[in-house]
Amino acid sequence: MTGKIIERSIISLDDSQKKMVASGWGKEAVENAIVEKITYFSDGLKIKGYIAYPKKEGEKYPCIIWNRGGLGELGVIDSFNAQGIFGLIASWGYVVFASQYRGNDGSDGREEFGGNDLNDVLNLMPLAEEIPSADASRWGIEGWSRGGLMTYLLLMKTDIFKAAVTVGGVSNLHCEKKQSKFIEQLVKRTFGDISDEQKERFCNERSVINFADKITTKTPLLIVHGTADDRVPVEDSIELSRKLLRNRTNLKLLLFEEGTHFLRDHKEELNRVRKDWFDKFLKNNK
Repeated sequence: MTGKIIERSIISLDDSQKKMVASGWGKEAVENAIVEKITYFSDGLKIKGYIAYPKKEGEKYPCIIWNRGGLGELGVIDSFNAQGIFGLIASWGYVVFASQYRGNDGSDGREEFGGNDLNDVLNLMPLAEEIPSADASRWGIEGWSRGGLMTYLLLMKTDIFKAAVTVGGVSNLHCEKKQSKFIEQLVKRTFGDISDEQKERFCNERSVINFADKITTKTPLLIVHGTADDRVPVEDSIELSRKLLRNRTNLKLLLFEEGTHFLRDHKEELNRVRKDWFDKFLKNNK
């Protein structure tokens, strides 16, 4: 069984939390959006996630999948951040779907960092049929950090998305760095003890910069990165963009000078360009 909501409940924040969300993401994220925590089926597994949608009823809104970053429980989205992150996008006039990925936040299964957990993202799409305000014919996708990697990998599998955005997206695991603590942690969590040859194969398969020509040219792609990102090298997004430009025109690379990984000092402009990108391709190109 897959693509079906098992449980859903509206997020409830106290007044102080609502004020903090309004301060961090804008009052619209609280006043104009409803965010729910859900459990849904994916490949027969029970997976945790979120949906968000505008409070205004009677309209059909385009859908956006949002891919979280992090590894394991590090990066899991809690209710407070869900109201801010997803409530903001919903206030723009979208229905938002997000997965915690298998193995996380009490979900069944084991995380695979771009393996079968990609199905946990794709299996969000049938859920739109259960949301009255969702227009399941219009889909966008966004990913931050590791979520950018998930987004790129999905764009190698499908051209269903009419717009895509990555922010500080991982595109290169730098497999030549044999002693990388991150890679060691990642591989151990994903597969346990495996051979060096298997590690190298995994690392190369997840480095989408090696397969830029397989990323669909049909989905307009906005790549955003901060030049002072100390977690994901900005050079990776520049190199990926260079490769993508060989066979596509619907690509935009936006670099924020001195921007860090989460671009907190560029929040207003970042939100504006993200919204404009989705509006251009999901609302203006029906």
